[in-house]
Amino acid sequence: MNFADAAEPHRRELLAHCYRMLGSLEDAEDAVQETFLRGFRAYGQFKGDSSVRVWLYRIATNVCLSAKSRAKDVGPIPDEVVVDESPESIVVSRESLRLALIRSLQRLPGRQRAVLILREVLGFPAAEVARMLDTSVAAVKSALQRARARLGPSLAEDELDPLSAEAQALLEQYMAGFERSDLSTLERALRADAVIEMVGTDTWFAGKECCVAFLATVLESPGDWRMEPILANGQPAVVAWIRGERFGGAVLTVAKGGIARITVVNDPRFATARRSGS
Repeated sequence: MNFADAAEPHRRELLAHCYRMLGSLEDAEDAVQETFLRGFRAYGQFKGDSSVRVWLYRIATNVCLSAKSRAKDVGPIPDEVVVDESPESIVVSRESLRLALIRSLQRLPGRQRAVLILREVLGFPAAEVARMLDTSVAAVKSALQRARARLGPSLAEDELDPLSAEAQALLEQYMAGFERSDLSTLERALRADAVIEMVGTDTWFAGKECCVAFLATVLESPGDWRMEPILANGQPAVVAWIRGERFGGAVLTVAKGGIARITVVNDPRFATARRSGS
């Protein structure tokens, strides 16, 4: 089997892995490209002492550990880019892509982050992780213990299943508010402790009153905003157009009582990135 045939079935899950490691779709795509380049060059020396999948994860992890992320902030990732639900594939867990978890992971030192992802998210045995990172099993266990202690709880207990009726109703309210230029609909959808953040900037609004005041400044005439529902980071999300031009999108953290966080991506590529994996 040639390298392309052996490696290509693992591209989506490797992209998810690199995204967890780096917190940026753009950086993760670059890391996967570098992984495939290194893999292609070394495939002739691959001895088959592990599966191609494990071998590629070793390369990808080390590429990520040596990469310098360009991302100022964690950026969302559309599920369709990384989640492949075909029966023959290894399904990427949507929960393992939640924004709260990705943010927490980025606060860990690189090797602790790698160990936690490889052990707890992907389920590789400690001995396998030790071989991937050229270290000892004892060092892997120690790094995992430290990572767990630093990570702490990452997901709110009251966060809703993204496909639940309540979560979908909140998503519909959010879309309707923008598309109809209806501030009161948006206000009803927000929790009292809602937060709006703009990826890649220092712009941040905390509390329902501040969020509503900001939303009032971005609403246009009815019909100017157009939105399409998707899933991103295992959460309800939208891709958005303003007066026919791609804007980007937003990822919603939906919880009991309303929308708790809106993560805004002012990047037209977000509106098209989901199609690149199709």
